[in-house]
Amino acid sequence: MTATTTIERPVATGPFVEGTTGSALEAPVIEALRTVFDPEIPVSIYDLGLIYVIDIDPSGNIYIGMTLTAPGCPVAGEIPIWVKDAVQPVDGVKTVEVEILWDPPWTPDHMSEAAKLDLGMF
Repeated sequence: MTATTTIERPVATGPFVEGTTGSALEAPVIEALRTVFDPEIPVSIYDLGLIYVIDIDPSGNIYIGMTLTAPGCPVAGEIPIWVKDAVQPVDGVKTVEVEILWDPPWTPDHMSEAAKLDLGMF
């Protein structure tokens, strides 16, 4: 009988807070995430507040927990691939796993101040 190991993932409570991983890879990973845009809103998925979890282990394995603006997003199956393709080339990254999380639900309150300004929400 083979035992399986389940890696415990951080619980998502809302948008990722910069400076919380303790990894030198955090900044370049965030920079890469800022190159991925929601196709319906001209703002990066990071600044929209869609990234809830960035977990980086010492070997360079990355786990990204993210949400979408709506469950019926027409590119829901593609965005995780875009995220993985953006982060994988970052120097020092070994593997990238991306998971869609629905809890907590996304709201416009999750957007960065810059995103709100870009969209004229002030």
